Amino acid sequence: MATRKQHESVLEADRTEVQPPRLYRVLLLNDDYTPMDFVVIVLQRFFALDRERATRVMLQIHHEGKGTGGVFPHDIAATKVEQVSNYARQHQHPLACVMEEE
Repeated sequence: MATRKQHESVLEADRTEVQPPRLYRVLLLNDDYTPMDFVVIVLQRFFALDRERATRVMLQIHHEGKGTGGVFPHDIAATKVEQVSNYARQHQHPLACVMEEE
């Protein structure tokens, strides 16, 4: 009986480090014209904050000039900015919404 030697080759997967996505803070900016109740509604509708948390963030916006709606990956943050801006314009409010890298 003949014996064959089989050469075994092992394929090793290249390991690449996957970095978590960059995060962006979505900020609402204070102005003198947008009603406080409207800002609370925006925070509830687009950032899923409960009424109490939305009210706290609205007061931060009012007193400090800006407040955070949330922190998201780039595409989601950009979508939130666009949604809030469009919603504010539809309701004839100058509420500004921007994003900045964390």
